[in-house]
Formats: sequence, C-alpha cells, structure tokens
Amino acid sequence: MTRTQDPTHTPLAERLRPRTLAEVIGQSQLLGEGMALRLAFESGQPHSCILWGPPGVGKTTIARLMASAFDAQFITISAVLGGVKDIREAVEQAQVARDGLEARRTIVFVDEVHRFNKSQQDAFLPHVESGLFTFIGATTENPSFEVNSALLSRAAVYVLQSLGEDDLRQLLLRAQGVGAVPAMEQGAADRLIAYADGDARRLLNTLETLAVAAGREQVLDITDAWLLRVLGERMRRYDKGGEQFYDTISALHKSVRGSDPDAALYWLVRMLDGGAEPRYLARRLIRMASEDIGLADPRALRLALDAAEVYERLGTPEGELALAECVIYLAMAPKSNAVYKAYKAARAWVNKDGTRPVPLHLRNAPTQLMKQLDYGKDYRYAHDEADGFAAGERYLPEGMADPGFYQPVERGLEIRIADKLRSLRRLNHQTD
Repeated sequence: MTRTQDPTHTPLAERLRPRTLAEVIGQSQLLGEGMALRLAFESGQPHSCILWGPPGVGKTTIARLMASAFDAQFITISAVLGGVKDIREAVEQAQVARDGLEARRTIVFVDEVHRFNKSQQDAFLPHVESGLFTFIGATTENPSFEVNSALLSRAAVYVLQSLGEDDLRQLLLRAQGVGAVPAMEQGAADRLIAYADGDARRLLNTLETLAVAAGREQVLDITDAWLLRVLGERMRRYDKGGEQFYDTISALHKSVRGSDPDAALYWLVRMLDGGAEPRYLARRLIRMASEDIGLADPRALRLALDAAEVYERLGTPEGELALAECVIYLAMAPKSNAVYKAYKAARAWVNKDGTRPVPLHLRNAPTQLMKQLDYGKDYRYAHDEADGFAAGERYLPEGMADPGFYQPVERGLEIRIADKLRSLRRLNHQTD
C-alpha cells in the first residue's frame, strides 16, 4: 500500500514510516553525514548490529531501511513470543533466499532481543557466525547485561536517543500534512509533545485518538482545553521532563529520606498515575537505597534490585506492587548517607591529588623480575594474622595521611560497623 491509497485501516505510525534514510526524523548522531550508521548503509555490506534505545525512536524503522538498502529478505522474530521453532523457520527461509536464483541476503530482526533466552541464543548464534543471515536486534535494555558475550561480540551496538521536541514537532507537521489530524493551537501542540516524552509511537497513537474524536465532534481546530477533555486520564497530570515531574520525584525521594511511608507511597502512586515510566522509578529507588540508606541496612539495595527485576517479569500493573513494597521498606529502613559522602569525598580527593604510586608491598609479583624488584615484598597476608587483621599494615600510598572518607553513622548496621572500625583503628595505633 502506498501513501496515496486509502489509509483508513492503516495505523498512522505505519503510514508515516520512513521509506528512505532521508525521511528518518532524529538520530543525527548515527545517521548524519559521515556518522557510523550512515556509513554502514553506504558501505553496501550489511553487518550484524544491536539498536539500543528507548521506545518509539526508530529501531524497527532503521532495521527495515537496512533491509531495503541491501535488497535483503526481512524476517522479524519476537524474542518474547517466538522460540527456537521460529529461528529454525528463519534459517530455512534464509537458506532458500541464499540458494535461489537471485541469491538474496537475509536480515533477521529480533525485537526485544534482551528477552532472548539461552536456548534461543544458542540456536541463533551459529547462523550469525556462518553469515547465513545478518542479525539486527532491538532493545530498550543495556545489551551488555542481557545478551550473551558470544552474540554481543559479533554485533556492533548503536545507541539511539529519545526524539527531541523539534523532532516531534516535525513529526506532528508530517501527520498534519497527510491529513491525519486537524489543525492544532500552539498550547495543545506543546502539551502533546511534552506528553509524548521523546516517543514517536506514543505521539502518533495519541494523534490517532484525537483524529477519531475530532471527526466525531466535527472539531476543526484542536485547543488545549479540548485536548485535556478528550484524552482525560491519558493526558497525565504533569508533563514528563517538565518542572512538575522533577518536583514530584523530589517529593518521593525526600519522603523516603524522611522515613514517612505514607507520603512516600502517595508520591509513588502519584507518579505512576501520572504516567511515569515504572522502570525509571525502579532506578530511582535503587539510587535511594545506595544514597540514603547504604550500609545502615544493606538489604535495602537488594530489595530495590529485586523490585526492579519483579517489575521486568510482571510488568504493569502487577509489578508495581513490588515497587510499592520497596518504597515502604526504604522509608522505614535506618538512614545513612555515609557511603554516599565517602564516595564523593574520595572522588574529590582523587580529582585534585596527583597520581601516587602503589606501594611496593601491595604490588602483584607474577614474574621473577617483579620479585627481584621487591614487588610484594614484606606484604602481610591478613588471613595468617590474629583475627584476620594485620594490625599496623599500611594500604594507602606512601606519605598519604588517613583521609577518613568513611564515617559511619550511629544507626542500623552502621552502629556495629562503627564499633568494628574503632576497634581496628585502636589495634593500628597500638603498633605505631
């Protein structure tokens, strides 16, 4: 179907999908003149790659354009819904295309590749290695954590970015240009673009909702008031990325720090209700566990990581309960920013201090030459000392006084840590 045909039953995102590289909106850091992915297109030789970026930034579009640029057969596999059977079928299709009269290349596009399980990756890898097909993966998650090293080593990783406001305005104009949505006043356009939050798919899907409502009510010019009325709960109570968004996350963080579970839960639910990405909130909870609780209760960090994993497995709304459990635990946990302050102090010290040599007794000595140069000489192995502690041993560079970066507070587990630290320091002083 072309753009001049009846578009009634075709999603707007598909109608506006770029047919050429020049039509792609955004990603100039990859697709601009002389940039890495642009050069890959111009090389005439496809290569396996992973497109890593948030939703709605063009990962699938770029994969399709790559297939078109190289006149390759394009096969899509969902890492969530597909299995080894789908991979076998893709292999068979690739062999047929390769061995046919036209000897066509094949590109296999794996959506949500971070959900590829081990059996899928094991079935997939030999055919990537043999060059039977070119692999392109799309992921919203860091591929270095989710894709095994063998597959990752055979694919270039390209990082895509959220679309900027100017990109989304250009997309809005393009949608209006094909008659997909009525004219829109500036305030309504600004609100819609803020709501899209860099996600082209969200913008286009919302535009389709508006177009249907505008047609039903015979609205010729969309105002901000009409937009809010029509979208209702879909148009969130604050603009993502705007001041109110950051005010709300600040309120959540400070409620946790202030040990008020009701307030913390309230602000969490406000953000979820306002359309905040739960994965973003999970990352913030992990930060709170490290920054505001630390070693006063080390279980807090583990619980925050578990909550993030539970959300990944269950999604919305079930996974949000794990975030609620976590935020209440963090609010009630003993508080300490001692680790946070120690890390900042150490960073500041290293930034202004010179590069001090590692003392000889702390250096590793795997070769005979290093031993002859006194590497590791007189090092005291703590496990062989009384109570597993080499009293009086020095681990800082020569001439560097004890900086005292870490100062545990008298709360939670850090009470015991402080007692242990004082005891060890007494033993050190006794040997001076």
